[in-house]
Amino acid sequence: MLPRLPERLTTPEMRTGLFYAAMYLPIGVSTLLLPVWLDGRGIGEEEIGIISATPIFIMIVLNLLVGRVADKASDWRGVIVAGSLISAVVSLGFVFVDAFWGILLFNTLLVIPVMAIEPVIDAATIRMTRRRGTDFARVRIWGTFGYIGATALAGWTFGWLGIAVFVPLLIATALLRGLSALPLPYFRSQNGSGLAGAPLVSAPGAGQTLRQVARPWFVLTLLGAAILQASHMLLISFGALLWLRAGVPDAAVGILWIVAPVCEIVTMLFFSHFARRFSARHLLLAACASGVLRWVGMVYATEVWQLGLLQALHMMTFGLAYMGIVTFIANWTSEEIAAQAQSFYVVMKQICSVIALLFFGMLVAHFGLQSFWAAGLLSAIGAGMILISLSIWSTKAQNESRPLSQ
Repeated sequence: MLPRLPERLTTPEMRTGLFYAAMYLPIGVSTLLLPVWLDGRGIGEEEIGIISATPIFIMIVLNLLVGRVADKASDWRGVIVAGSLISAVVSLGFVFVDAFWGILLFNTLLVIPVMAIEPVIDAATIRMTRRRGTDFARVRIWGTFGYIGATALAGWTFGWLGIAVFVPLLIATALLRGLSALPLPYFRSQNGSGLAGAPLVSAPGAGQTLRQVARPWFVLTLLGAAILQASHMLLISFGALLWLRAGVPDAAVGILWIVAPVCEIVTMLFFSHFARRFSARHLLLAACASGVLRWVGMVYATEVWQLGLLQALHMMTFGLAYMGIVTFIANWTSEEIAAQAQSFYVVMKQICSVIALLFFGMLVAHFGLQSFWAAGLLSAIGAGMILISLSIWSTKAQNESRPLSQ
């Protein structure tokens, strides 16, 4: 007889947390090594850009459709498992491709299923934890652990074995992600899932359809958060290059890169304390203000320790913003449209990110580090959107005698 695992290792939260960790393993590997692997195959910068952007363009069209399918299903779990397994099988194709078109095809097919399930797993998990009275952030934090671990492993094996390690590592982590989806709980249904807890009751005023919540105060909040996240594209795409050009040592670049997700963990650990004291929109406003400080600071920082402090603000500009927008959407939408609403935000974020990338490329070519002024401006615009949303809601709440706290 097989030994029985302790109950705390088999809870729905633990099974979901382990999936989050596995979900970000291939992402950590690809973020670090894919550009190097592509460059080694003679693929130029423009083609690398096409390979990176193609899945985003496709998902702008498909995200809402996937969210609707997930919401219509008996449970969100089926879509998450299907997407993970499809991506795992597709990863095997990297063994057989070596040129642009083949890599474009298999990378797109690898990434799209995961991009599709990301808003679904977020929506499903926050509903599950609210039903069970547990903390969504303590589940989601495992994704950050997985990303950090994969990035560290990829960097170490690359230094030891060279770029030949990329494909085996990508396949291994993608297969592990697929397998880790199989033990996921049923997020809605009680049958066979061990999901104890009362049925989740929607908050007063929560929308039953996207049309019901597609009001200026709701959409402006999503747009403000999306613009803030788009401001990160300058750092993601060109940050390491700009730092190296500014004289930052090669070894320090890797350290600076890892500071951000490590500090993100701090936000995940303590988010519930902030959420009890401040509304989601006020947390988002704080994240936008931190974005202005972080990006403008990048223009003037001359020492590695200064850049490290600015990178620590990732706990606000990404960690707090991510938790804030997921909470805001969950506050104002019912389970019937949970995945669709989260996917709607992701579409807005993807559109803003693509537009920002197009402009950031031109700005970096002409202005270098001064381009971070544009990222700071985007953060300020995001703050303005959220302030307008708060103003509209304040007037609406006063007229209808509704609470201001959401």
